[in-house]
Amino acid sequence: PGPAGSGSGGPGGPGGRRPVRRLLRRVANVFVPLIPALIGCGIIAGLNGLLVNLGALPALTPALTVIASGFMALIAVFVGYNTAQEFGGTPVLGGAVAAIVVYAGVSRVEVFGQQLSPGQGGVLGALAAAFLATRVEKWCRRRVPEALDVLVTPTLTVLVAGLATVYGLMYAAGEVAAAIGTAADRLLAHGGAAAGFLLGGLFLPLVMLGLHQALIPLHATLIEQQGHTVLLPILAMAGAGQVGASLAVYVRLRRDTALRRTIRSALPAGLLGVGEPLIYGVTLPLGRPFVTACVGGAFGGGVVGLFGMWGDTVGSTAIGPSGWALFPLLDGAGGLLRTVTVYAAGLLAGYAAGFVATYFFGLRGITATEPPITGPPSTP
Repeated sequence: PGPAGSGSGGPGGPGGRRPVRRLLRRVANVFVPLIPALIGCGIIAGLNGLLVNLGALPALTPALTVIASGFMALIAVFVGYNTAQEFGGTPVLGGAVAAIVVYAGVSRVEVFGQQLSPGQGGVLGALAAAFLATRVEKWCRRRVPEALDVLVTPTLTVLVAGLATVYGLMYAAGEVAAAIGTAADRLLAHGGAAAGFLLGGLFLPLVMLGLHQALIPLHATLIEQQGHTVLLPILAMAGAGQVGASLAVYVRLRRDTALRRTIRSALPAGLLGVGEPLIYGVTLPLGRPFVTACVGGAFGGGVVGLFGMWGDTVGSTAIGPSGWALFPLLDGAGGLLRTVTVYAAGLLAGYAAGFVATYFFGLRGITATEPPITGPPSTP
């Protein structure tokens, strides 16, 4: 059965949710192709930080810094290129307008009594600029004669969208990006365990509704601002809850050989942060174990959030991986050893809470399962 309020018609039904899901999916499609570069540069940045802390290979670390930072310095251009491509514009025009955001010369421009700074607005400004460029380009394509299109359309697209970016979008996006960073810091500094508990527990329902894709630009903004996103390690605890719940199902339903076989095959992927096989093959078809898996994720997130309130924040230098695969990408205020320890403690808490909640409360009256079902993949 679908979620409550899923009947057709009205804002609560598919007719009301579908445009929102479609928009979020398209925004996610802008950032998903960037994930491999984020992962690669993030791992190199982590390796470089380790070498710097150890005082090893001092001749190599400057080169590693350049390699790890080059992509992040120009990520706005890639976001602009992908945005135009996703929304039906000319990709290079989207990249050209987004390049304004990171161009050093914007520091000579004054807006609302303040001088702009290169990178102000970051990926959000680039996203908005390229989207506007796409709208301007489409407007021109419909009205400019074909003989003049090759000259007039690119010029007007870059000029109109560029002026709007310099005199409005960069400033507005910069304010939004700063608010996101401040909110994330305050969330952990003051919310602590409660904030982590809610985030870790609610992430799987967000995945089921397709709303989790709205978090991808937030992660990218935090990585661009602070070098890491403090939200991802907390949200990754939802996968730990899935693993714990699936282990409880494996132990309790000993006679269900088909389900146990599914768990054995999906568990390694779950440990590495790929949760779809466990969600759609184990916990969701059973119903109640999906809820108890959310409980496990909540406890794991609560542990990470609690340490964050104490000053041991845990962040990820890239988006995409979770579970054990997130270890090489961890970064935090307390140093590598403390950061890894806190994240590992959250995973263990998620495994344990998911297992206990499912073992004692998630399998009442369940003696067999229906055939595993499949669902659409999701991006963490």
